[in-house]
Amino acid sequence: MLDAIRWDTDLIRRYDLAGPRYTSYPTAVQFNSQVGTFDLFHALRDSRKAQRPLSLYVHVPFCANICYYCACNKVITKDRGRAQPYLQRLEQEIQLIACHLDPTQKVEQLHFGGGTPTFLSHDELRQLMAHLRKHFNLLDDDSGDYGIEIDPREADWSTMGLLRELGFNRVSIGLQDLDPAVQRAVNRLQSLEETRAVIDAARTLQFRSINIDLIYGLPRQTPENFARTVEEVINLQPDRLSVFNYAHLPERFMPQRRINSNELPTPAQKLEMLQRTIEQLINAGYRYIGMDHFALPDDELAIAQEESTLQRNFQGYTTHGHCDLIGLGVSAISQIGDLYCQNSSDLNHYQNTLASLQLATSRGLLCNADDRLRRAVIQQLICHFSLEFSDIEQAFNIDFQGYFGELWPQLQGMAKDGLIELDRDRITILPAGRLLVRSVCMVFDAYLEQHNRQRFSRVI
Repeated sequence: MLDAIRWDTDLIRRYDLAGPRYTSYPTAVQFNSQVGTFDLFHALRDSRKAQRPLSLYVHVPFCANICYYCACNKVITKDRGRAQPYLQRLEQEIQLIACHLDPTQKVEQLHFGGGTPTFLSHDELRQLMAHLRKHFNLLDDDSGDYGIEIDPREADWSTMGLLRELGFNRVSIGLQDLDPAVQRAVNRLQSLEETRAVIDAARTLQFRSINIDLIYGLPRQTPENFARTVEEVINLQPDRLSVFNYAHLPERFMPQRRINSNELPTPAQKLEMLQRTIEQLINAGYRYIGMDHFALPDDELAIAQEESTLQRNFQGYTTHGHCDLIGLGVSAISQIGDLYCQNSSDLNHYQNTLASLQLATSRGLLCNADDRLRRAVIQQLICHFSLEFSDIEQAFNIDFQGYFGELWPQLQGMAKDGLIELDRDRITILPAGRLLVRSVCMVFDAYLEQHNRQRFSRVI
């Protein structure tokens, strides 16, 4: 089975290193200020000429309340009036980007993230979607993957009805943990009933897919109380689950300084939480997709993995990696052909730049030939747990073992440890190595030694 995992504590302890999540290669750490608006326009022109389909990501940064664990780009405010000037600038950005694309390029995927997208009022959500439909070729037949992140404390039946009416057919629900003591420790009080009400609404309104996010490693979590949370979540029967490892980096993320580090579970407790969670989910019929993602066997991610079409981009595992990804809003990242570019992460700078009718592109990277080659290797490993050397050799006109000769001793060491199987023709990540796929990918990362590893979360 594709989702077979073998738990090997010794192997996990040896290879549980800090490293990238590989939503891109090269990673965002490599972005630089040499990439700007001119590069973006050039990439958009190429996208238009090639008539590539599109994936849109829209970032809404506002939250009414702060969650102490959060590492997202967000603005905490009770003032709902702050959304309107942001929307004005976002609409200008939509217009400026869209005029460089062909109106016939279909938007196969749309995702609203944040922050809390439902911080916006119903009228503001209508206004934003109308503007997107005016300037982009959004599908009207419900065949696209149009998703939105939901905070159940900020949504009710009428909100869910509006979202369905606007064309959304997927929801991702932040839950993290159901234990009240844990919720108090991270300042996110959210009842099971609130969460269930949103899920019931989504099912009744025929949303196609429901994802739930959980986090292990939060303060006051124990293997026992987290197992109870997982059991309750299984009863809710989401189509997908993301089970994230909490990375405590208070020196980088200010809200995390409010977390009492003495209340964090030990590394051994975190391992036990993960092991129990995997057992619970597999026993409940979920398939392990990779890293921290699980899905039911009839979910599109599981089917894509079976058919070897699964891909990965800045939104995680996806079936739309062939699309050009256009990021809209503060801090949003685009991937258009071989160009990565990111908007300014400062809200005032983003808004002021667009007020002068200039795009807020602040940094990025244009992939070179070596980047494209290594990206293909990492993508294949992280999505499919195997790599045929001949596929890479034919695509890039290289001899695999010759090109990566200096990496061979590391790969042989991993093979000896039982992480991978290595032969003349392929790499296969074994069941004991699948939880550690990031560690295998890190071998092929040409930039990793230049990085400060403290910028990354640990593999497990």
